[in-house]
Amino acid sequence: MDRRRLEDYFARTPRLAELCTQNGWPDPETLRVEVLDRDGDALLCSVSFEEVIMEGAGCVAGRVDCWGRYRVSQGDDGDIDAELLAGSRG
Repeated sequence: MDRRRLEDYFARTPRLAELCTQNGWPDPETLRVEVLDRDGDALLCSVSFEEVIMEGAGCVAGRVDCWGRYRVSQGDDGDIDAELLAGSRG
């Protein structure tokens, strides 16, 4: 699995919402993915981003740093699967 495909997966997956702590959403501009280790066909990845928090009026109220560690694998069909191992909510 190449780095670009891995970054694209995390930029699009709803799985990052499980790391959000304030019911906000991940800011894709702050997304960082780092491969920490390889275990056979699986990768251990560190993922971090800023969660955007909104006020009721629609203004940005703040940002919260979020992080997680995922075990990432790619199936024979090419689909990527990520399992949260630890994180800001895990």
